[in-house]
Amino acid sequence: METQFDVIVVGGGPAGGAAAGVVAEAGFRTLLLEREAMPRFHVGESLMPDCYWPLQRLGLVERMKRSAFVQKRSVQFVTSDGRQSEPFYFSEHDPRECSTTWQVERADFDKLLWDRAAELGAECRDSTRVLEVTFDGERATGVIVQDDAGNEQKISAQVVMDATGQHSFIANRLGLKVPNPDLKKAAIWSYWRNARRDPGDDAGATLILHTASKDSWFWFIPQSNDITSIGVVADNDYLLKGRGKPEEVYASEIANCPGLLPRLADAEQTEPVRTIKEFSYTTTQHAGDGWVLIGDAFAFVDPIYSSGVYFALESGVRAADAVVDGLRKGDLSAAQLSCWTDEFKAGVHWIRKLVHAFYTKEFSFGQFMRRHPEHRGNLTDLLIGRIFYDGVGRIFDDLDPELAEAKKMHDMAASR
Repeated sequence: METQFDVIVVGGGPAGGAAAGVVAEAGFRTLLLEREAMPRFHVGESLMPDCYWPLQRLGLVERMKRSAFVQKRSVQFVTSDGRQSEPFYFSEHDPRECSTTWQVERADFDKLLWDRAAELGAECRDSTRVLEVTFDGERATGVIVQDDAGNEQKISAQVVMDATGQHSFIANRLGLKVPNPDLKKAAIWSYWRNARRDPGDDAGATLILHTASKDSWFWFIPQSNDITSIGVVADNDYLLKGRGKPEEVYASEIANCPGLLPRLADAEQTEPVRTIKEFSYTTTQHAGDGWVLIGDAFAFVDPIYSSGVYFALESGVRAADAVVDGLRKGDLSAAQLSCWTDEFKAGVHWIRKLVHAFYTKEFSFGQFMRRHPEHRGNLTDLLIGRIFYDGVGRIFDDLDPELAEAKKMHDMAASR
C-alpha cells in the first residue's frame, strides 16, 4: 500500500470525513484512517440546521434529503414539572430550506461522509489503528499504523489532521487539553420503540427535558423506524458514583422526569443502556507545524444544544481549506494551519456561554424570554448554529446580569 501522502486525516467521524473530502477534492493525495470497521456506532445524533452549509460544500444535501433520516424542524424545552415551552421553529427565523435539518443514525451518517471522501479521491482505510504520530522536531511527518492483522506500517505526509474525537491523539501526546471543571458531565442512554412524539412539524423535534430535581436533563431524539434516542445527562459524580448500576440509575432518572414519563407509556426499550463521560475541555494549541486539530480533538463543549456534529463538520471544512491553501503556497506552519481558529473559537464561545446558562439552576430561560422577547431571534440563531457574525452575542447584554444574580442566589443558598 502507498506510504506517502500529502495529508493524513486520522478519525472517520464527521470532522475527518469532511476534511478528507475537501482536501482530496482539491487534488491532493489524502489518506483517511479509522480504527474501527465502518460503519460503526457513535452517539451524537441530532444536527444543528447550519450543518446544511458544510454538507452543501461536500455535495451531500440532496443525499440527505433522499435518506431515511428523520427531519428536524424545531427544538423544544420541557420544564421540571413537565410544562412544554413554545417550540423554536427554525423556519420562522429563516424560511429557507437550510432551516430543516436531520436526526441521524451516526453509523449511517458517518459512513455517508466516509464514502463521499472516497468519491472525491481520498484513500479510506478502516480497521486501522494509529499507534503514533511521528515528528521531526516539532513538525509532524506522518503516522505509524497497525492493521487488524497486527501489521505495522509507517506512512509519511506533509500534514496530519487529528480528528480522533475525545481521544484527541495529538493533544493528549503534547499535553494540550484543558478540562472545564464546571462541566464534568456523564450520560446514560438507550433506544426506545414507540415513544410518543408530537404530531406534524413537531414529530422530529429535539426535546430537552428537565428532571423534577433539576439535577439532570434528558435528550429525546426521534430517529427512523420509530426508534427514539433517550439519554440523561448530569454531573459525573451524581450520575455514575454510588447510585448502583447504570440501568438502575437510568430507570430512577426516568421516573424523576415528569415530561418524559407520558411519552414512554407505550414504549419499549430496545437496547441495553450505554454510558459515556462527556467532560468539557479545550486545547491550548490547535495547530503546529504540519498538524492541526479538528472536531472533538480541538474541543468539546457539551451535548445540550447538539452542537458537536456541526462543530466537527465546520472545523473540518475550515481546517481543510487552510491546509489546501498551505499546500498550494508551500506554507504548512502552525500559523497557516491555525489561521481559521480564532474566528471558530469566537463562535464556539457563545455556545459555551449558553451551556453555562442552562446549567445555572436558579435561572429560567422561559422567564428570561418572557422578559426579553426581543432576543428570541438571537437565541434561535444560537440554536441553529448561526454563530459567526458580528452581534451574535448581544443576548448576553441582558443575560449575563441575570445569570450573575442567579449564581449569587445559588451561592447564598449553598452557604446556609
